[in-house]
Amino acid sequence: MFERFASDTRRIVGYAMDEARDSGDRRLGTEHLLLGALHEPTATGVLGVTLQQAHAAAACLDAAALQAVGLSVAGFEPTSKPAPGRKPPFSSGAKAVMATMVHRATRQHAKEITTADLLLSLLEREEQDPVTALLAAMNVDRDAVRQRLAAPL
Repeated sequence: MFERFASDTRRIVGYAMDEARDSGDRRLGTEHLLLGALHEPTATGVLGVTLQQAHAAAACLDAAALQAVGLSVAGFEPTSKPAPGRKPPFSSGAKAVMATMVHRATRQHAKEITTADLLLSLLEREEQDPVTALLAAMNVDRDAVRQRLAAPL
């Protein structure tokens, strides 16, 4: 499957792995795929948000989730980044995004799986998905992004 990925799409998956490791997560989720995409200027332009904005929004969502169960992050400093190690396994949502990307490219008889395929697959996720919450926290207009992606990247 990865051999069909365009070079920027391969880089995005690598960035997503780094994002998952850097955040201390045991799995690579859909939110990490979005953060990985935001390392690429093309995706940043299409989405209309920066990687820094996404990190800030993700931190707010994490703090709110912890606060919902009675935990506060006030006074805690981030720990050092984990050492590079084995690749984190994909969450079921991230696996579904990958499958959707392949299906989309196959349906269009495309030779490569592109950043547009990745972004469109992320935009299709259900409301309960972490990437959907992250997009909403950044006020990303999913329909507007779909329209921008209708034009070639």
